Amino acid sequence: MDVEESCTIEQMSLTSWPGQISVDPNISCTDIRNVFSYGFELSWYRWGNLPTWVIFLLEQVYTAGPLPISQYNLVGLLIGLLFDWHVAISVLGAPFVIAFLIYKWRRRHLSMYNDVEEFLQSQNNLMPIRYSFSEIKKMTKGFRERLGEGGFGTVFKGTLRSGRLVAVKMLSQSKANGQDFINEVATIGRIHHVNIVQLIGFCVHGSKRALIYEFMPNGSLNKHIFSSEANILNYEKTYDIALGVARGIEYLHQGCDMQILHFDIKPHNILLDENLKPKVSDFGLAKLYPVEDSIVPLTRARGTFGYMAPEMLYKNIGGVSYKADVYSFGMLLMEMVSRRKNLHASTEHLSQIYFPTWIYDQFHDGKNIEIEDATEDERKLCKKMMIVALWCIQLKPSDRPSMMKVIKMLEGDVECLQVPLKPLQPSPKREIKGGRDNSNQASSSI
Repeated sequence: MDVEESCTIEQMSLTSWPGQISVDPNISCTDIRNVFSYGFELSWYRWGNLPTWVIFLLEQVYTAGPLPISQYNLVGLLIGLLFDWHVAISVLGAPFVIAFLIYKWRRRHLSMYNDVEEFLQSQNNLMPIRYSFSEIKKMTKGFRERLGEGGFGTVFKGTLRSGRLVAVKMLSQSKANGQDFINEVATIGRIHHVNIVQLIGFCVHGSKRALIYEFMPNGSLNKHIFSSEANILNYEKTYDIALGVARGIEYLHQGCDMQILHFDIKPHNILLDENLKPKVSDFGLAKLYPVEDSIVPLTRARGTFGYMAPEMLYKNIGGVSYKADVYSFGMLLMEMVSRRKNLHASTEHLSQIYFPTWIYDQFHDGKNIEIEDATEDERKLCKKMMIVALWCIQLKPSDRPSMMKVIKMLEGDVECLQVPLKPLQPSPKREIKGGRDNSNQASSSI
């Protein structure tokens, strides 16, 4: 009712208060309305930063007085849990999330470090020397002279205390996960061959990985066969290099107690010493298998496009074996003779884009391969190397020769060699959908 300003309320009393209210959960709306018509008072406990006011009608809590403190706490706790969870996570959860991520990161790197250490302890009979990181810095004079850089990491020139020059390869973070390091030490660390680069030592310091090789003053074959400058390689020297590379690969396949498949034979991974003697290098993708295994298990394609065997990508061609390295050598040999990349989009004729097909057509049509400033003997050497290359890049692995057979073909007379079947490109319809090892490796090599 309305009360005038000059009037005051002296007393209020209930005239017909029903007394005990039914606690029946099925109480009707009419009964609730009748109770509320006598007047009522709402009490609540403020908890948290609520966007709206919330009224709780708790079962069997019917009281004309204020709620007990325990019930206030209960209501506040419910409100806090339901409406302030985002505040709780931001205040309390963020430090735990950060701590958890740090823990996972440290555990991951510690696991990789332990894997490398366990491998090194199991290979105590290896010849390479383990250097400390301070020794690495000293031999490179603070990483002063850089020899090269790629997806694998950076190579620096160094000097041992004996005065011997070395190449120090610091693996990049993406390659320092332990596996490439283990592959390199496990393969090259156990073999000694005149056509395999020598691993002198290594370094493991936290997440840092370093490999110390013999220094090769003439760098990689890549810069010599594709250089626009005057080439120091005549075709006789090119033939000698090809024969040396073939002997190195054959040693990997048959000369050790384990079969070592390189999976990345290409000009960039062939190094030349002061006498232009070739040495196979970079065993980051290499795998060891028993010598008797003709087909090896491989879950992902390994290698570099342009040199990668088709069975690496196409499932119906055949199983992966040492013949994958034979294919890569064939592509390498073709590039060495022609002084051009096997996949070249800027050629004058479209038929030359897939270079092996163009070479075959030249032989099939009785045409001579155009070789500038070559003697008759050099032309015969080039023809022999081209025919051997065509055999090596046959589509089916079973049609390719072994590296031992390749060496015999290179050492034999060109008149004894027959031109093989035309090398075909595999159909894209049979392509396997799968990942390749290491994106950095692919990006730097392809």
